[in-house]
Amino acid sequence: MTTAPSLDLGLLLSAAEAAAPAEGVDAVAVALSEMLGAKEVSFLIADISGGSLVRLTRAPRIGPAAQRAAHERVAIAGSAQGMTLRTQQVRQVPAPDGVWLYAPVTQRGETVGVLELLLDGPVEPAVLRSVSQAAHALAYVVIADRRYSDLYEWGERTSPLELSAEIQRRLLPTSYTCEASQFSLSGWLIPANEAGGDTFDYILDRDTLHLSVTDAMGHGVEAAQLATLAVGSLRNSRRRGAGVVDMAQTASWAVSEHGRLDQFVSGQVLRLDLASGTLELVNAGHTSPLLVRDGVVLDLDLEADPPFGIWPTLPYQVQHRRLEPGDRLVLVTDGMYERNAEAAQIDTLLTTLADLHPRETVQALTGAVLQATEGNVLDDATALVLDWYGGPTRDRDAGDGAGIGLASD
Repeated sequence: MTTAPSLDLGLLLSAAEAAAPAEGVDAVAVALSEMLGAKEVSFLIADISGGSLVRLTRAPRIGPAAQRAAHERVAIAGSAQGMTLRTQQVRQVPAPDGVWLYAPVTQRGETVGVLELLLDGPVEPAVLRSVSQAAHALAYVVIADRRYSDLYEWGERTSPLELSAEIQRRLLPTSYTCEASQFSLSGWLIPANEAGGDTFDYILDRDTLHLSVTDAMGHGVEAAQLATLAVGSLRNSRRRGAGVVDMAQTASWAVSEHGRLDQFVSGQVLRLDLASGTLELVNAGHTSPLLVRDGVVLDLDLEADPPFGIWPTLPYQVQHRRLEPGDRLVLVTDGMYERNAEAAQIDTLLTTLADLHPRETVQALTGAVLQATEGNVLDDATALVLDWYGGPTRDRDAGDGAGIGLASD
C-alpha cells in the first residue's frame, strides 16, 4: 500500500521556479516522483477544441521507458482522465503494476488539465490529498509559465489555427472560467469554418463583475480586426473607470472612426453589482440575453440600440435587471441560432442543463450547434454562462484546490 508521503509544496514550487519556463512541468514531475515514489508522472493539457486532452512532451527520464507516449490525444468523453476533468475528482484506476492516479489541474474553476501518476497501490486517503494539492500547485505553475513559452500553446493545439482565429483567440480572456463566492461563469466559442468576429470577455473587480459579448460583421481577418477595435475600446474604457454607457459610446466611435462606413459590431455590455445583484446592461443591436429562473427560460427582452459604428452620435441607454440567487444568465451570439444550427434548440436545451457547471453548460450548448450543423458552422457560435449565488461578499470555499473527493474505476 502506498502510504502517506512527505509532500513539500514549497520544494515543489521552488523546483518549478528554478527550471526554465518550458521545463516547469518536468521539474514538478521529477519532484513528485521523488516525493511520492511515483513510477511515472505526466501532465495532460486540455486541447482548445474542448474534446480531448494532450499529454505534453516530457524530459528524458532515467530507468524504463514511459508507458504512455507524449503527444497522445485522450478523448475527454469516455476516459478516466476526461471524467477527472469533468467531475473535478481524483480518480484511481488499477494497473498490473500498481494504480494510475488522475487529479484535476484546476485554478479558480479553470480546468488546465490532468495530472497522471503511476503509483504502487492501493492508495491511502492521505496520498490522495497530497496528489490533489500537488495538482492544484501545478495549475499555478502552468498558468505562470505559459506567459513565457509556447510549449503549452503547442500542447493545446491538435490542428493549426488560421490567422483570423489566432487574432480572435487573443481577444478572449486568459481563462474561460472563473469561480467566486457569489458566482461561477464560463464562456466558450466554436469558430465558423472561416472564423467570424465573435468574442466574449469578463473581468472581476472588488465589488463589480464586468461582462461583454461582441459579434463583428463578416468573416476572416477583416472581422477579427474589426473585433479588435471593439474589444480594445471596451477594455480601454473599462480600465479608465467608465460606466457601461460610456464604454458603449466610445466603442461605437472607435469602430466608426477606424472601420469602413459599412462595418459594425453588435454587442452586449454588462456591469453586475456584487452587493445587490443588480445588472446594468447596454444592448448594441445584439441577441438578447436569456435568464433561466426556477427551471424556466426567459428572454430579458431588452430594447436594442444601434450596433457599434452605425450611429456613434446617438446616445446609448442603460437598462437594469435584478438577479436572484439561483439565476442563470446566458449571453449568446446569433451564431447559436443561425439557420444551419436551428436543430440545436438552444432555449429548450437550457432547461435540461440546470445541474451542470457553467463550464460544462457552455460546452453542451456550443457542442449542440456543432452537432446540428454536422461541423459545417457558418457563423461563430458563442455562449457565456453566469450562475448567480448571491449573498454578501465572502471568501470562496476552495477546498483543497484541485478535485475534492475520490472516484474509483
